[in-house]
Amino acid sequence: MTSKLSRPYTGTCLCGAIQYEVGAIEPHMGHCHCSMCRKFHGAAFATYGEALTGNFRWTSGQSLLTNYTASNGTIRQFCSRCGSSMTFASAGESKVVEFALGTLDSEIEERADAHIFTNYKANWVRIDDDLACFGEGRENTETTKRKN
Repeated sequence: MTSKLSRPYTGTCLCGAIQYEVGAIEPHMGHCHCSMCRKFHGAAFATYGEALTGNFRWTSGQSLLTNYTASNGTIRQFCSRCGSSMTFASAGESKVVEFALGTLDSEIEERADAHIFTNYKANWVRIDDDLACFGEGRENTETTKRKN
């Protein structure tokens, strides 16, 4: 049987002008419930994967990326043509690229392992799975099993 999974994984924005490849996805994949992610994605939460910077590359359309720097110093990149959310970067230097998993065109085996910033989740969302829940970011080692 042939697997549908192939590497590098590929992804695009909605209009297809921006394209990227990911050689390997790091273990931390999370659903972020902070208000900035909700607003940036127009959804109940944003799901990001992480790749080491050496395992992520733009293959076309990089000039169409627009940066938005929030008041807390985080940087979000999106397509200036179609508005697709592409990446998130914490303030300061990082060895990883956090990319919006919804932009992947490839199937992946990896799965999200946590809900983060659940203290700020939309009140109309229920968390019904068994993933770890962090009221703040992962740096806060205290997890909660807040389901409502």
